[in-house]
Amino acid sequence: MAEGSVERTLVLVKPDGVRRGLVGEIVGRLERKGLRIVAAKMLRIAPERAQRHYAEHQGKPFYPALIQHITSGPVVALALEGRSAVAVTRLLTGATNPQIAAPGTIRGDLALGLTPNLVHASDSPDAAARELALYFAPEELLPYARVGEEYF
Repeated sequence: MAEGSVERTLVLVKPDGVRRGLVGEIVGRLERKGLRIVAAKMLRIAPERAQRHYAEHQGKPFYPALIQHITSGPVVALALEGRSAVAVTRLLTGATNPQIAAPGTIRGDLALGLTPNLVHASDSPDAAARELALYFAPEELLPYARVGEEYF
């Protein structure tokens, strides 16, 4: 993994990923890259939480379909920790549109559509902090490394 400060980020395995049985494949790819799970849960996202999560997209043509999809079934929420976790996770997930996502990325290899594109990944450290707070209480986030220890 590239050098950088240790960060936390949010990944949601969306309902299409859960339905297709790809949670293990997705988690495995993230872990093999050195990202550590510091919290995980399966839940069904209520419309109100989905609207807060995707507030920056409100008013855009794709917003209703986005809300409908993310609330259509269970998701797996992951809090990940690692060096440059936000950027590394975005690289692993690939472009939002799976038709142009690079081979070797989660979306490039596995996603079938633009809205049902398997995963959500925070796009910045600020977004990650805001999004993590929507899904996890502070006491649910368990640091992987101890103070003074080498991270990996």
